[in-house]
Amino acid sequence: MGAPSSHPALVIAPIALAKPDAASALGMSIDSFERYVMAQVRCIRRGRLRLFPVEELRRWADENAEWLLGRRTGMAGHQS
Repeated sequence: MGAPSSHPALVIAPIALAKPDAASALGMSIDSFERYVMAQVRCIRRGRLRLFPVEELRRWADENAEWLLGRRTGMAGHQS
């Protein structure tokens, strides 16, 4: 082993995820991801490889989010 580096480790946020990671990022099973999400997001295809751009997953989540109890206005500490 070499000497420890004085430079912090570079953390690179992924820009696209494989199907299991994309499903996990949305908090759902692969089966649910295939059923509810895959047909509504673009993917990067290279041979058998399928990658789902993080921005597409965010867009899908944004478009499918809803207020469960109706949108409230004037909540303290929240902007509407």
